[in-house]
Amino acid sequence: MNSSFVYASVRTPFGRFNGALADTRTDDLAATALKALLDRSPGLDPGLVGDVFWGNANGAGEDNRNVGRMAVLLAGLPVTVSATTVNRLCGSSLDAAMMASRMIEAGDAEIAIAGGVESMTRAPWVLPKPSRRFPAGDVTAVSTTLGWRLVNERMPAEWTASLGECNEQLQERFAISRERQDEFGARSHRLAAEAWEKGFYDDLVMPVPGADLVRDESIRADTSLEALARLKPAFRPDGTITAGNCSPLNDGASAVLLGSAGAAATIGRDPVARIAGRGWTALEPQQFGYAPVQAANDALARAGVTWEDIGAVELNEAFAVQSIACVDAWLELGLRDAELVNAKGGAIAIGHPLGASGGRILGTLAARLVESGERWGVAAICIGVGQGLAVVLENVG
Repeated sequence: MNSSFVYASVRTPFGRFNGALADTRTDDLAATALKALLDRSPGLDPGLVGDVFWGNANGAGEDNRNVGRMAVLLAGLPVTVSATTVNRLCGSSLDAAMMASRMIEAGDAEIAIAGGVESMTRAPWVLPKPSRRFPAGDVTAVSTTLGWRLVNERMPAEWTASLGECNEQLQERFAISRERQDEFGARSHRLAAEAWEKGFYDDLVMPVPGADLVRDESIRADTSLEALARLKPAFRPDGTITAGNCSPLNDGASAVLLGSAGAAATIGRDPVARIAGRGWTALEPQQFGYAPVQAANDALARAGVTWEDIGAVELNEAFAVQSIACVDAWLELGLRDAELVNAKGGAIAIGHPLGASGGRILGTLAARLVESGERWGVAAICIGVGQGLAVVLENVG
């Protein structure tokens, strides 16, 4: 079987909810990331892209009707380049990269693109259709920005708890204090700000035309533990989760170029990292935040390496509490140091536009391996409704 490699990655800056990217259509965000990725390899004929796999968690607004295909057309690729849209909620673009890598390894394509997009700002309200004509009562418009909506009444109530409530339950399960969560959140902002100041993200992020935004909009370099401690709990009156120790709502897009070993000449650049292992898992929906633990373990097993070998981890920080729970579990399994996780900041600071986050962590991981010279890294993400994904990369740069 062939091997698949990451050749390049790029993303937009991640905008705050109702922020600098609020006026940019979702399909235009997707096209921006896709075009920027191809611009990084000017010698590559776009018509040679075997397929495009594009992640998106909403799909109810401007991202309807296969936003991956819309991105291909809006970015000016030949109409002969096909595309599909993948929805595994928060894991959508990491799933897209996994699908693209499998296509290459199977020999069905030499080059593929994966990515994802989300505009949580522009996610529409939806109205359910009535079951009979001309109803006399009112109808409620439901927001599609985040979380459960139009829930099937046969679903057990514990499965459909809010994302925040589910993570308060994780806090109880693992006894992770509010102080640890706030410290984790402050660290995310500090490291993200430092990474930007030192130029780490300069080659990974491409501005969106017409938007006044060059850096991730949610990062607060001046965040302090004292300020975070003053925030009120967001999901329970006596809870531990606040707006400061979980990821915000965001807008953005990411894209990753993948290919076979033999595609280097066609692409016009050398590969950066090999897709060495993939992992996926599912558990009780309310325990979704802990799912990356098993997904990463499975990916490592498929790659033939252990936690002792890992020199960099990118874990999507949906909530500080679930991130801490995952890192604690991996430390027990042999991860050398918690500081290897999200050393350039994470989603609490950078943001979490659902469909784009998987591509972000995969691209960031590849860049970290190149910078550090470490051989092995893990990208992992939790997914609402009880799932997790992970990818192991081997540095070949």
